[in-house]
Amino acid sequence: MSVVTLLAEAEAHVALPFPAAVFGIIALVVFAALAIVVHSYRDVARRHSQKTSGAAPADHGHGH
Repeated sequence: MSVVTLLAEAEAHVALPFPAAVFGIIALVVFAALAIVVHSYRDVARRHSQKTSGAAPADHGHGH
């Protein structure tokens, strides 16, 4: 037997824990949850602009 035949036979015996479509559904749910988290941080800088409105852009407060 060749190496390719052995690899093909070994691959044929691997069973997925659930149907292949479920992997896609899990990925969509994860990406949707991450999109919600990213969307929740929209305009945060603009909401808190009154705190930084007096500071110059180069003034980071580090003492440099």
